Amino acid sequence: MRTSTTTTSSGITLSTKSCRIKFARRFLRSLVEIKKQKRSSASSSEEEICKRSKRIKMAAYSSMARAVGPRMNWSRALLFKLRNRVGYPRLVKKKKRVTVRSNKVSRSKSSVHIDRGNKLRKLVPGGKSMDFICLLEETAHYITCLNTQVKVMQAIADNLSK
Repeated sequence: MRTSTTTTSSGITLSTKSCRIKFARRFLRSLVEIKKQKRSSASSSEEEICKRSKRIKMAAYSSMARAVGPRMNWSRALLFKLRNRVGYPRLVKKKKRVTVRSNKVSRSKSSVHIDRGNKLRKLVPGGKSMDFICLLEETAHYITCLNTQVKVMQAIADNLSK
């Protein structure tokens, strides 16, 4: 089998095959734990299904971030977010900022790039604190890991459907 690797700007080499194996093991363990937590009630209400799907989603993200480890900014940010989300109620709600934009017909190319960069910052965990070059590197790695996550989940689904 061919092992593909990714090298970051800081010289860290990441093996996508080992990340896939680590993710699969952690995710399967998490799924077993979720199954153990399942209520013994025979009825599957819509609320229970929603809660279970959220647990599975959190388990997938957590497993992915732990498989990568603290080498990447997005994995640290994701683990921090998940750690603080679970078990800790939010005490203070953030106020939403309302901004009014004028409808300018002509926009410079740099403002378009800034808008795209800001949209990307919202998608990548921890992206708000990164410079643009680092953001692009982290985004590439994050997409690779999401692709790996999809492949592993598809393999699990294929094996369970047999």
